[in-house]
Amino acid sequence: MRDPVLLLTEADLRTLVPLDLEAVACVEDAFRALATRPIAMPPILRLDIPEHRGEVDVKTAHIPGLDHFAIKISPGFFGNPALGLPSTNGLMVVLSARTGLVQAILLDNGYLTDMRTAAAGAVAARHLSRAESATVAVLGAGMQAELQVAALQLVRPIRAARVWARDAGKARALCARVAQRGLEAMPCATADEATSGADIIVTATPATTPILHAAHPGQHITAMGSDAEHKNEIAPDLIARATYVADRLSQTRRLGELHHALAAGLVPADRDFPELGQVVAGLRPGRTAPDQITLADLTGTGIQDTAIAALAVARATAAQAGQSFTV
Repeated sequence: MRDPVLLLTEADLRTLVPLDLEAVACVEDAFRALATRPIAMPPILRLDIPEHRGEVDVKTAHIPGLDHFAIKISPGFFGNPALGLPSTNGLMVVLSARTGLVQAILLDNGYLTDMRTAAAGAVAARHLSRAESATVAVLGAGMQAELQVAALQLVRPIRAARVWARDAGKARALCARVAQRGLEAMPCATADEATSGADIIVTATPATTPILHAAHPGQHITAMGSDAEHKNEIAPDLIARATYVADRLSQTRRLGELHHALAAGLVPADRDFPELGQVVAGLRPGRTAPDQITLADLTGTGIQDTAIAALAVARATAAQAGQSFTV
C-alpha cells in the first residue's frame, strides 16, 4: 500500500521555511552539487501568454542520493497587481526518486520560489562581493527586491539601502519597510543615483530594456530578472566588462543577461565562463581583486527548487506539520 501524500499550504510553508541561514546553506549546497555531482536537470519548459503579460516556467532536477525530487510550476502574470492579485504564484510537486509516486504537494503560491531566489542572491553575494559590503542598491520595488535586502543582511554587514523603481511610490514604500529592518533606506530618482557609492547592486525587475548601464570598481551586481529571452536588465557592454558568473551557463547563454551580450557580438560565442556552483566549490575563481566588478547572472535553476522543497518536507516531517491524505 502506498504512503499517504503530504499536503502543505503556503501558511504551513511560511512557518517551516523562513529566509534564514539554513535556507541559504540549502541553496548553496545545491549550487555546489550542480558543479560536483552528476545532476539531472533538463532545460526549462516555458509557456508565454503575452496578451495577459503572463509566463509559466516548469523546472525540475534530481540530485543523486536524494530520496525525492521536485517539479515546480511557476506562473508570473505581471498585470495582476492592477487586479489586486500577486504577480507570481504556483506550486511544487515532490515525487519519490525511487518509484515516481507523489510524496507531497506544496501549495506555496510561489513562496518557496521567492525564498530560494532570495537565498541564491545571498550565495552570490557571499562568494562574489567584498566582505565589508555595507550598502546595497536595489533596482525594483517588488517582493523579490525586498527579500534580496533581507537575504543580504544574513551574509554581509548591510547598513544602508538605496532604492530606485519606475514607480516612485513603490520605491518609497519599500524604503519604509526596509527601514523597519534597522537599515538606513533612501528612495532615489534615478538608477544612477541609487547605484552610486553602493557596494552591491541588485536588479529585480521584469525589464525588457537595460536599466543598469554602468558600475564602479569594486561593486558586485546580482541580476535577478532576466529569466526569459526578451528580458534584459543589464547593458550588454557592462556584461562584457564585468567578471561574469552564471548560475547555469547553458541557460544564461539562451535567456539570461549573457544572451544579450552574445547577440550584440560583445562577448565571443565560445568564451567559457564560471558557474556559481564552481565558485562555491572552489573549482573556479570568483572575485580575485577588491576593484573587480563582479556580476552574477541568476536565471533560476531546477536544482534550487528540489533543494528548497526537500528542506520543506524534512522540516514538515520533523514538526508533523501539514495534512496527509491517501489517493
